[in-house]
Amino acid sequence: MLSEIENAFRRGDIIPYLGPAVTGLAGADAPPATPETLVAQLVAGVTVPHKIRNNLTAAAQYIENFKHRKTLTCLMTKAFTSSAAPSDLHVWLAAQDTLPLVVHAWYDDLPQKALQSHSDWGVVQGVTQSEHFGEWVNYFRPDHSLVPGKNFVRDGSGAKAPAEAPDETLSWKTLLYQPLGSISPGANYIVSDSDYVEILTEIDIQTPIPEAVQAIRKGRSFLFLGCRFTNQLERSFSRQIMKRSSDRHWAVIEGNLTRNEEKFLQEQNITRIDASLVDFVADLTRTPVRAVA
Repeated sequence: MLSEIENAFRRGDIIPYLGPAVTGLAGADAPPATPETLVAQLVAGVTVPHKIRNNLTAAAQYIENFKHRKTLTCLMTKAFTSSAAPSDLHVWLAAQDTLPLVVHAWYDDLPQKALQSHSDWGVVQGVTQSEHFGEWVNYFRPDHSLVPGKNFVRDGSGAKAPAEAPDETLSWKTLLYQPLGSISPGANYIVSDSDYVEILTEIDIQTPIPEAVQAIRKGRSFLFLGCRFTNQLERSFSRQIMKRSSDRHWAVIEGNLTRNEEKFLQEQNITRIDASLVDFVADLTRTPVRAVA
């Protein structure tokens, strides 16, 4: 399977989907690499009811409701402010000649750091309705400047539909898609219950998914790294982001699967690779992969 994946990278037919555990590859200085670690940091200095202290989205909602959204944003920014350098995987991905799209479903900025020495790339980042009402995403250039443009339009019936991507973004060699937001640029975070509710009410009809992402994913395979599919949120986001792509995908997940994970992998035609993330990344990055001439 590794050979098949490498060939897919050469053709530009694969989309890496990076989950929280990939952040941990950056070493001891890495920011939180699990929801459990993150929520522990959020509630460390804030009084949150005991029954939700281990639930990331519920704890974030409580902080937002009783301490203000700005407090939640500041706590998230504090948690993900880090001097950690990108991991070998981030650097290897950034160096690929043909990498049209990377999905990064966590809040750190390690992929941006890895891409910084390259050209022709940009970021599309999920934003909250509470802070950006009427918008679903923002586009950013490598220098962190915002690309102006609307994020949705209304069709003849008045329903919202995704807007076309700003023209300049269509020429980017690599698009970094951060559906949950990120510390950089913009410190946008999809993390509280209300953040997710707003998105999930529209995601089935693809409104929050950028038009550029919908175009790039067609016919391509996804490689899930550092992801689990144990809860409904994880499965819903993955399912909708990979919709209308190819019928061949992979996920590196070590050890026992939950019943829901087994069902999800089967439904989505995702081949499970039972290996540690560290070992798989070591094998993948050992040999440089370049595009087929």
